[in-house]
Amino acid sequence: MERRRMNLPTGPDTLCFDKDEFMKEDFDVDHFVSDCRKRVQLEELRDDLELYYKLLKTAMVELINKDYADFVNLSTNLVGMDKALNQLSVPLGQLREEVLSLRSSVSEGIRAVDERMSKQEDIRKKKVCVLRLIQVIRSVEKIEKILNSQSSKETSALEASSPFLTGQVLERIATEFNQLQFHAVQSKGMPLLDTVRPRIAGITAMLQQSLEGLLLEGLQTASVDIVRHCLRTYATIDKTRDAEALVGQVLVKPYIDEVIVEHFIESHSNGLQVMYNKLLDFVPHHCCILREVTGGAVSSEKGTTVPGYDFLVNSVWPEIAKGLEEKLPSLFNPGDPDAFHQKYTISMDFVRRFERQCGSQASVKRLRAHPAYHSFNNKWNLPVYFQIRFREVAGSFEAALADGLEDAPAGSPYCLLASHRTWSSLRKCWSDEMFLPLLAHRLWRLSLQILARFSVFVGELSHRPISNESAKEIKKPLVASGKDSPAAQGGSEDQGSVSSDVRSVVSVSSAQLVHMIADLDRLQEQLPELLETIRPKLEMIGFKNFSSISAALEDSQSTLSACVPVLSHRIMQDLSESCFSYLRSALEVPRLYRRTNKEVPTTASSYVDSALKPFYQLQSGHRDKLKPIVMQQWLEGALSESTHKYCETVSDVLNSVRKMEESLKRLKQARRAPAASTVGPSGGMSDDDKIRLQLALDVEYLGEQIQKMGLQTSSIKSFKALTELVAAARDQAAAEQP
Repeated sequence: MERRRMNLPTGPDTLCFDKDEFMKEDFDVDHFVSDCRKRVQLEELRDDLELYYKLLKTAMVELINKDYADFVNLSTNLVGMDKALNQLSVPLGQLREEVLSLRSSVSEGIRAVDERMSKQEDIRKKKVCVLRLIQVIRSVEKIEKILNSQSSKETSALEASSPFLTGQVLERIATEFNQLQFHAVQSKGMPLLDTVRPRIAGITAMLQQSLEGLLLEGLQTASVDIVRHCLRTYATIDKTRDAEALVGQVLVKPYIDEVIVEHFIESHSNGLQVMYNKLLDFVPHHCCILREVTGGAVSSEKGTTVPGYDFLVNSVWPEIAKGLEEKLPSLFNPGDPDAFHQKYTISMDFVRRFERQCGSQASVKRLRAHPAYHSFNNKWNLPVYFQIRFREVAGSFEAALADGLEDAPAGSPYCLLASHRTWSSLRKCWSDEMFLPLLAHRLWRLSLQILARFSVFVGELSHRPISNESAKEIKKPLVASGKDSPAAQGGSEDQGSVSSDVRSVVSVSSAQLVHMIADLDRLQEQLPELLETIRPKLEMIGFKNFSSISAALEDSQSTLSACVPVLSHRIMQDLSESCFSYLRSALEVPRLYRRTNKEVPTTASSYVDSALKPFYQLQSGHRDKLKPIVMQQWLEGALSESTHKYCETVSDVLNSVRKMEESLKRLKQARRAPAASTVGPSGGMSDDDKIRLQLALDVEYLGEQIQKMGLQTSSIKSFKALTELVAAARDQAAAEQP
């Protein structure tokens, strides 16, 4: 604070800093210097600081000179101060002793007052306890007096003809008994209370017995007034749960024992549904009075209802749940999944219908929070049911994958059994015969696992060698399994080698690859249909985040789509190799015409038709399974690759022919004698020109057949170069003719 009141001298306006910075509480030298360096150089900062230092020094000298006289007289003014202080010490000491004495007296007075207050508080508490005990005795005597008066002959005769009066008397007794209970609890531990306790127990037993008898009488006679007074009395003494338990034991339990009979359910096809219908009929037929009195019925008036009761939740449902658990233990057995699913579905429908019988949403919430409700739901062993279903679905699915590439059953939209089983497994997970709302998350995970497993299977399929064997020889399991497998028949030491040998010979045909791609396209088209099947079932359980479901399904779909290019490449590669295995026969053309005196060729070679046969088979056999654009893509890709190789082969043949022709000419010139000429006996076309013409005819015919397949030769890579190559050779052959 002293620093804030100090006024520093004002410096010139040319200073690079503010003088008030030095007076701040958080002044920091490093921060000050770094801040000033942003504006000026260090040399200028140093000059400004030296200038301001001189100003401060001058101001300090002026301040000392201004108050110099006071500084000099300071020691003179303090003369005699010790004597004055000694004179004040004596009266201050006397004052201190008086204050201490007064403080001691006041403390003693406060202590005496506290002791008297404590005694008075103790007396007050004892007085309250005595008054409570007196009230307990009075309440006991009053209740006993009422009971004695009711036990007289005149009152008995009157009550026999008026049960309504009995209800009023019980309400009076209950009101007094409620006060008795309150004072007895407050007087707990008092010796006198122990002597009165047997009398209180007798009153309690009598009151309980009377209330039970009156309630049963009211229910048997269907007297709304008696039931209302009786329930109000139970509520007065805070025994509503006893009334609900009495109704459960006397009214509900006999009916439950009569309806829930295991033999009846087993002997009738719809016995479980009939039993649940009878249980639901209990509420409207036997609980109408209770619901009217307690406000559970729609027609009950609020002014005449007795609140605090919920007989459906606390009386009816516990007995139903107990009866089902004890008398129908087979109801919760998940051993037979189909029967378990049917029983669970019917039972949950019964629970929903029972909830609709509750009078309010609050009653439904109390029902769902009841221990008997949780116990009933926990009896259904849904994890075991899911495990059994999981084995069914996964076992069937894996068996289809292990069978290799068997054909799908008749009528299936898929070509292969593996694809058919994949879609049927997905549909089964969300079918009404298998789906349960509480297992939705597990079934969704199983669906994603099925798609992932199928993607792995397709990925493995793309690495198998392609074979042209018959389907029966190709369709082998991925690994040998079962007791008839070679691995099982051989020793355990040879099992690994046998399995690897079996895996190494497994191959796949190009037709099966085509079927797999067709199935992948079909599966991707049907996945949105699966999403529409899943949506209403997830909405049933209150799920709303469908964007995550769609995203997960799109990821699975992308994984499947990624397998298509690999399989397509394998198919095009196989088609190209099959085609070029025949086009390679162009190397044999020189052998057919050289020194054979064959006629001039007029038709294409037969190897061209053989080379195009795989393409015709693909078009004729799989046109209805594949999209036209996919078919065109495969044909163009395979023809482009095989044509490129064919072009190189033809080029090699023509170069060989040219070199042979040049070699013979050089040999003729060297010998200067008639050499073996390649000209025909009749002086016609030479053998080399026949070779060129034959290759030209083959390429021309190849182009015609490509166009017949619905393709354009311009879309076939290297075909233009091939055409130009044979055209030049043909022109050369024509130019050499006489």
